[in-house]
Amino acid sequence: MSAKSGKGVRDTTTVAVVGATGTAGTRVVARLRARGVAVVEISRTRGVDLLGDGLASALDGAEVVIDVSDPAPADGRSGVEDALAAASRNLVGACAARKVRRLVVSTIAGVEDPAFDGVPYYEGKRAAKKIALDSQVPTTIVKSTQWYEFATQPVAVDFDGDDEVVVEDWLIQPIAADTVADVLVEAALGQTHAPRTVTGPRPMRLPDLASRVLARQGDARPVRAVRPAIPALSAGVLLPPDHAVVVGPDADTWLRSLPPVAVAGDGQRATAPGRPDRSKS
Repeated sequence: MSAKSGKGVRDTTTVAVVGATGTAGTRVVARLRARGVAVVEISRTRGVDLLGDGLASALDGAEVVIDVSDPAPADGRSGVEDALAAASRNLVGACAARKVRRLVVSTIAGVEDPAFDGVPYYEGKRAAKKIALDSQVPTTIVKSTQWYEFATQPVAVDFDGDDEVVVEDWLIQPIAADTVADVLVEAALGQTHAPRTVTGPRPMRLPDLASRVLARQGDARPVRAVRPAIPALSAGVLLPPDHAVVVGPDADTWLRSLPPVAVAGDGQRATAPGRPDRSKS
């Protein structure tokens, strides 16, 4: 299903970013502000929960919404599939109520593959996308492959061991979160609202990427690759489709962009490298 058509957004003054404090959200906010666009930051840490009240009020005055959220049930009882669908339903409802002119949704390339049938998270991502596209709000979907930053997150990488780092053996073609943010902003402010699918330059194994991140951070722990919970992830089920647009940087360039390891006054690392911030957006 293609994104709904709509007029180009030439005179946008306010863009709401949902998931504004996350990996992509902070980058999107920075790019919008660099263009002189007024930004409304929406996230749980900003006091607005996609699964609760207050969303419509938070969108007051927003002409465009960029959704880079990845909501989880706050009560710990609801299923992730239901939470993702409910958040999407709440968001499009609030957008419709505020007469938002365009909704740009970031999602994962490849979630439609049958390998993910019955997997709650991926089923939830599918449902969220469908809810947005079936709504009355003009919607543009931006799909991306896994980000390089995925190698620093606990979804498939366990940094907690003192002697080794355990990494699920996914075959991916990663892209930089900075690049995804650029694409999202262009989709929101540009004149073309067709759906987009973007990917990085080359396929690689997640354990290899994690090893290179550790080396860049001066962490000598070895990486132990383990079979993914979903075997198709090892076979490349999340590799990009043929029509995906390839956008840099490559892995070497991205690695060079990582900040140096923080060193405390006693010469020791201030924080253990590879142990990421697990805070939610």
